[in-house]
Amino acid sequence: MQIMHLIRHHLFALSAAVLLFLPTIAGAQSWENLTPVQREALAPLSKEWNTLQIQQQQRLINLAKRYPQLDAVQKQRLHNRLEKWSKLTPEQRNRAREKFQAFSKAPLEKREQVKQMVRQQEAEKLSMPAANPALTNTP
Repeated sequence: MQIMHLIRHHLFALSAAVLLFLPTIAGAQSWENLTPVQREALAPLSKEWNTLQIQQQQRLINLAKRYPQLDAVQKQRLHNRLEKWSKLTPEQRNRAREKFQAFSKAPLEKREQVKQMVRQQEAEKLSMPAANPALTNTP
C-alpha cells in the first residue's frame, strides 16, 4: 500500500511540474498572446508569426524587449529589416544566416571595411533619382 501511495505521489508531483513548466517547454506563443509592444515591434511578421519555429519566436521576442528604447528611425529600420526577412524563402534565410556567421568570424577591421562599403552603396542608391522616385521633380 505504501509503495502505491509513493508512486501516486511522485506521479502527481511529476504531472504538476509538467503542467507548471508546459508553457516554457512548449515555448511557442500565438500572435494574439504577445503583448501590445511585442506586436508593434514584430508587426511585419504578424502573418507568419504562428508558423515560426519556437527558437525564432524566442529570439524575436528578445529583440522586441529593446523596441521601446529605440528612436523613430531605429524602429523604422527594424520594421524594414523584418519585412525584408519575412519575404525571404527558407533557402534565402539559411544563406543569410551563413553569411552572417561568416561575417561574424571575420576580423574586426575587415568587418568595418565591409560595413563602410555597404553604407556607401546604400547612399549611392538613395542619391540616384531612378532608384528613388521621391527625389525626382515631377509636377
